[in-house]
Amino acid sequence: MKYEKMNNLFLRQYYLDSWEDYERSLKKKSFIKWDYIILTASNEAQATAYRNQIENRLEKGLLPEETTYAVLPDPEGKRVGSGGATFQVMRYIADQEPERENPFKNRRILVIHSGGDSKRVPQYSAIGKLFSPVPRELPDGRSSTLFDEFIVGMSGVPSRIQEGMLVLSGDVLLLFNPLQIDAQFDGAAAISIKEPVATGKNHGVFLNDGHDYVKCFLHKQTEERLREMGAVNKAGNVDLDTGAVLFGSALLQALFRLISTGGKVDEKKFRQFCNEEARISFYGDFLYPLANDSTLEDFYKEAAEGQLNEALHECRTQIWNAIHHFSMKLLCLSPAEFIHFGTTRELRSLVTKDVQDYEFLDWKMQVNSAVQKEGFAAHNAYVGSRAKIGKEAYLENCYILGNSEVGDGTVLSHVRIMDRKIPEQIVMHGIELTGGKKVIRIYGVPDNPKGKYPGEVSFLGTTLNQFMAQNKVTKEELWKGEETYLWFADLYPVCDDWEDALDMAEIIYKMAHGTATKEEISRWRETERMSLYSSFNAADIEASCDQERFLENRILARCFIRKLEQGMYYADALKIFGKRGISKEIFKLLMEDAAEADFSLKIRIYHAVSCYMKKTRTIYDDLHYDALENDCFGTIQEVIYEEAEKKLPDSAGYRIVKDQVDIALPVRVNWGGGWTDTPPHCNEKGGVVLNAAMKLRGIYPVQITVKRLDELHVEFESKDIGVYTTVDSAAEIQDCHNPYDSFALHKAALIACGIIPVREEADLQEILKRMGGGIYLSTQVYGVPKGSGLGTSSILSGACVKGIFEFLGQERTDAEIYDVVLGMEQIMSTGGGWQDQVGGLTEGIKLISTKPGIAQNLVVEKIEIPEEGKKELKERFALIYTGQRRLARNLLRDVVGGYIGSRPESLKALKEMKAVAVLMRFALEQGDIDEFAELLNQHWKLSCMLDAGTTNTCIDQILLVCEDLIDGKFISGAGGGGFIQVILKKDVTKEQLHERLHGVFQDSGVDVWDCELLV
Repeated sequence: MKYEKMNNLFLRQYYLDSWEDYERSLKKKSFIKWDYIILTASNEAQATAYRNQIENRLEKGLLPEETTYAVLPDPEGKRVGSGGATFQVMRYIADQEPERENPFKNRRILVIHSGGDSKRVPQYSAIGKLFSPVPRELPDGRSSTLFDEFIVGMSGVPSRIQEGMLVLSGDVLLLFNPLQIDAQFDGAAAISIKEPVATGKNHGVFLNDGHDYVKCFLHKQTEERLREMGAVNKAGNVDLDTGAVLFGSALLQALFRLISTGGKVDEKKFRQFCNEEARISFYGDFLYPLANDSTLEDFYKEAAEGQLNEALHECRTQIWNAIHHFSMKLLCLSPAEFIHFGTTRELRSLVTKDVQDYEFLDWKMQVNSAVQKEGFAAHNAYVGSRAKIGKEAYLENCYILGNSEVGDGTVLSHVRIMDRKIPEQIVMHGIELTGGKKVIRIYGVPDNPKGKYPGEVSFLGTTLNQFMAQNKVTKEELWKGEETYLWFADLYPVCDDWEDALDMAEIIYKMAHGTATKEEISRWRETERMSLYSSFNAADIEASCDQERFLENRILARCFIRKLEQGMYYADALKIFGKRGISKEIFKLLMEDAAEADFSLKIRIYHAVSCYMKKTRTIYDDLHYDALENDCFGTIQEVIYEEAEKKLPDSAGYRIVKDQVDIALPVRVNWGGGWTDTPPHCNEKGGVVLNAAMKLRGIYPVQITVKRLDELHVEFESKDIGVYTTVDSAAEIQDCHNPYDSFALHKAALIACGIIPVREEADLQEILKRMGGGIYLSTQVYGVPKGSGLGTSSILSGACVKGIFEFLGQERTDAEIYDVVLGMEQIMSTGGGWQDQVGGLTEGIKLISTKPGIAQNLVVEKIEIPEEGKKELKERFALIYTGQRRLARNLLRDVVGGYIGSRPESLKALKEMKAVAVLMRFALEQGDIDEFAELLNQHWKLSCMLDAGTTNTCIDQILLVCEDLIDGKFISGAGGGGFIQVILKKDVTKEQLHERLHGVFQDSGVDVWDCELLV
């Protein structure tokens, strides 16, 4: 156990080192890289798919751009063997290096043989095992494939070899540290790892000649035979053939001479060695002559990749003569790992039961999948909440929706299941054919497509013989001239759509188990059918890859949204996209999801994506981050306004009943729960605020006047800033969303009160004529600096609404006015809450609370304080002006964005603020001003947690100067400027505070202001 743990730690470190090498290969020009990376493919369609995969990675900067990449299919789709494919590689390199005498000298070449039919894992026949999933996410967040593991794992090898070709088998994942490679050899070097003899008997084994050269090859020998030959060491291990071989440039040149004349490819010679008849094997025909004990006579008898025939005999003679004088060094690497993606059963076991054995490599059962349950493996799969998935099932590139049930141990690939019951221990694999037709191939997990009829060939829990007998299916119906392997059996109906294909797959299963009706058997018999072989050859591989990419993007988007729904901080949720980030395709899906989402989720999608775009400076289709930010806050504005609009009266009955109305209101100071009243927090969690009305310098500073005019137009005036305008059209009033418009508030007041429609065209003169005159609306906040934090903007809105309704003779309760003012806030795009207008419209100290809901029904409770408490509060409460101002609109987006984005500090602060507000109420009702002061200090800390901009150097300096004079401190409004509220220590006077501040800040404007709490 101790050795195994150390071995795993070593391999994990190799994994991490390999990733670092891989990243260096992408970023450092000087890092030694492969000159060529070449893949072999079974046909042109598969080669095209491979090229697209490579191109996709190159576009994203995931492959070294200095390397030359090529994909070489078997010529004309004919199977020329892995040796023939290797001759094609040599030809390709020679074509790229026409001026070089030895095109392989000083070149580092990686070849991955990946052109097999994948008969034992048919779901990968079309796309190839090379791009089959590996159950882990790469450190950059991507789902891994065998190809990606090869690229990452082999990134450190080029620096260990001066030249040569490393050949790998595309279905074996080999883990080792490149530092173990000793590249000092002449000819070839086989990479071997130590494995128990029990493993070796199922694979190829090298016999060491005692000098670390290959003496002979032992392929799938019994354990007894391996021991007899001396291939098993004292620890019970053998030198396993991993399929990884290094060829030196001299050996490559010797082989190249077989297909060339005068250094140029000779077409006739090339065709002799690269053809379907000879079908030369890389492992059988190139490696066998290099073993020390090999003989030409035994070479002729060596098993062929195709058939033993005269063409192969002649090729072997020439290969022997060309390379037998070379030898093969045995590079035995340890610790190392050999993971074979062999059969369907082995694959399923790897990703389910055995995945825990590779936890040290970060393997896991579910990768890039939107699933909510455990016990089964999933890769790029979406499983609905009602679906039931059996134990040790494996879902790959799938949608499982509705009330679907998937049996234990079943493998599903490239299918979409809705409300279906899938049996256990089967494989269902969907293929889209060129032309758009669909085929679903169904077979048993243990079935071997290499099984040959009339032998006992297992099929869907029975045998192929039994299947044919009980359904009266003849040999001629399944095979048309091909050899009678399951691989070639025409079992699978070609359908117009996926649902029909699924129905036909179910019929095949029923036929295997003797439960199909005559009608179902007839339907199967009368439908055009294909085999595992013909369907993969006719597959539209690009369509399959497109589906995988779409599903991957769909799942990533869904997982991201689910994390937002679960309340995860948006920045953490974004990590699901890894370093690749949000692609254009994913962005489009997220926008589609946002359009269909409910209010709370919609704004969170918009907010998270806008934050991502801002941070990464990403633009999608000319959309900048602020467009989505506007969508987020625009959605809040729209939803809140729509609710407020329901409560607006019908303006058709409006008539001017007073010639002039003057309204004067106090300002407010906020003590507890500020920000909890702001949408969408108050709509989702409810709000709790404690505030008080206050006169400033002896007056009610928020003042408005509404007058009737004889002229049928509207006049706006803002006296405190000295601006005036006349408006003659409704459209001018409807243009009220610019926060820098001096009359935005005036315009919004007329709209919110229902005089002017929000969007519809309207004739201003007709409206005014019906009402009985024009309207003059003036506003001023007397003697209060801008950005004071005393709620003047919202209170001014309240004053306007109150005055307009009185002007029109419309009796409105305070609660109704609160609703209209909240609508005004949204019309002006300020997005504020409801505490300010309540603070100014209703005198006294109030605890204002709401329950969650779009419609905010305010409960306003006046706080009764003992007389002694009132007296003490008035004496000890002081207001200090900081001499600074802060614009609330951008601040509001920052703070509300923290809540929408589920920033942990924001959520914690908002939750605790409500509790502190209630405790403040209790302290005041008890007349305990000291406790109230301490609670203000607590709230101050929470405000700074919610928004670091609450304080700044100037505010900190002011508080430091008067620290010994105060017991409690808090900022008015949003902070960052405006007024500071303090509770003086007992026996400290406001005059003492004034003298202290004036002594430090002189005439800078920092001073105590005269105020009176209206309690």
